[in-house]
Amino acid sequence: MEILNYEGRNEIPSVYCDAEKGLIEIKGYSVTENPREDIYEPILMWLDQYAKIPKSKTEVNIELEYFNTSSSKYILEIFKKLKVLQAGDKNVMIEWYYEEDD
Repeated sequence: MEILNYEGRNEIPSVYCDAEKGLIEIKGYSVTENPREDIYEPILMWLDQYAKIPKSKTEVNIELEYFNTSSSKYILEIFKKLKVLQAGDKNVMIEWYYEEDD
């Protein structure tokens, strides 16, 4: 399975998904008006493929400084796919980084 690696821009987060390592990272800002087309469709498709042959442990690191309502829908979709992995006796660890005063 190929590594998914996108460099972030002002309105789109950086994304790194590596099936060999069982690692998913999303960092930066997610404020695009078209989140599905701009960044989340490839992540969701990657997760569908990963779910067929997941590692016993999947580590997810979310470091979003800000995300808009449009993006929140797709972040929830990611979590739903991860929940299916966990229900299948796989260990899914999510680290959500946030500012202390948020």
